[in-house]
Amino acid sequence: MDIKTASALRRLRLVSGPEAISFLLLLVCSVLKRTTEFNAVPVMGAVHGFLFVLYVIFWADAWNRAKWSLGTAAFYFLMSVLPTGGFFAERRLKREAEDAVIASRARKEGVVNA
Repeated sequence: MDIKTASALRRLRLVSGPEAISFLLLLVCSVLKRTTEFNAVPVMGAVHGFLFVLYVIFWADAWNRAKWSLGTAAFYFLMSVLPTGGFFAERRLKREAEDAVIASRARKEGVVNA
């Protein structure tokens, strides 16, 4: 994995957690708007919208650089529209990055020909 691909995956991983948190907060704010006088939906909607757009941009970049299959790309996009999906995406991206580092070190040391 080259440095640009690793950077694209890292950016996607770093934005997936905050995007998931903002989605959950937006849902809470929506409930509070309906049940109380508290209305933070415009603010949380803007924050979540910004983070979602960043997620989609970083997702498209990661898909292009990592040469994901359509199924993998669809999985990560689906994770962006599920309320807690960003947490699962972040965990899986972290695991994939760690596996890539291990494989790279093994190739460097001549342990495997992967």
